[in-house]
Amino acid sequence: FFQKTLTAIKGWFTLFGWPKGQNPISIPHSLRRDVCKVQMTIAQDKVFTRNLSKDKGFCEMLFNLNGEPLPGFTASQSLPRDPTERMLQLRWQHSALLSFLKSQGACLPHVMPEFLLEPDDYKMWIKVKKMKTIPKVDSFGDEHIFVLEDSTFEAVSKRAWTDVLLQIYKVFVLRRVSSRSRTFPSSLESLQNMPRIKSDLLSSNIYSPYERTILIWLNKHYEENRKIVWKDCQKGGVPPRRWIVNFDRDLLDGLVLAAQVAAYCPYLIATHFIRMYTNPGTHQQFLHNCLILVKALRAVGLNIDIKV
Repeated sequence: FFQKTLTAIKGWFTLFGWPKGQNPISIPHSLRRDVCKVQMTIAQDKVFTRNLSKDKGFCEMLFNLNGEPLPGFTASQSLPRDPTERMLQLRWQHSALLSFLKSQGACLPHVMPEFLLEPDDYKMWIKVKKMKTIPKVDSFGDEHIFVLEDSTFEAVSKRAWTDVLLQIYKVFVLRRVSSRSRTFPSSLESLQNMPRIKSDLLSSNIYSPYERTILIWLNKHYEENRKIVWKDCQKGGVPPRRWIVNFDRDLLDGLVLAAQVAAYCPYLIATHFIRMYTNPGTHQQFLHNCLILVKALRAVGLNIDIKV
């Protein structure tokens, strides 16, 4: 499950996280390496300066998704030459990032700033912590020391970066979802008879208000379009009414997503969606529907690497 989540997150941020096209990322390696290291020390007597016009760093992604700089981050910052001071500044930046994300509604109580460091910097952090030479500079306090073995640290760091990216998506991308919608007069009666999904904050402990707004959008478009898209379907007729309450089981047969695409690209109905099974009952029919959906996405240029 976590590997599938990791793959999906890598794909989305690779395609949509950057202001100037795609930029492949690896979790956690490229993120740890590029976290705002505008200037970093390769050796005591040698300084490597990144070419900002060619190299895309983690900060650039944050600026792109948030729309404005984050507290504690600047586009032209540099890191100290001293390895210990550099590690401390990087950890402070991670702490500032986590604090800002939490202030925006992110859920990251299990992620410590040091989990986002490079392995060598993490070892240096533990060593310095044990020497008790670090002043208390953030809300985590000095009493929390997690000494992890190398292999354990890699697993924890990968999980921490995955969760940070998930929460970045939650607070920077999902918050753009608007509740404004349009409804066709002919579908008003059907929509009024549907069970309601509330988008207010306390109505679910699973989905955020933004996710529930998307569920409402899915329900409306499906109900508005199912009789239009499949009125002449020879493989089952018009599909039955349904209540869409989650993002996995209710979308498995491709019909709900096809109804959303048809709402914006109705010309795909005759060329693609009319050939779907509207009451699929076998794995082959599910696969058939999803093949058609993916082909439709590619036909309109949405090549977002979704596997059938």
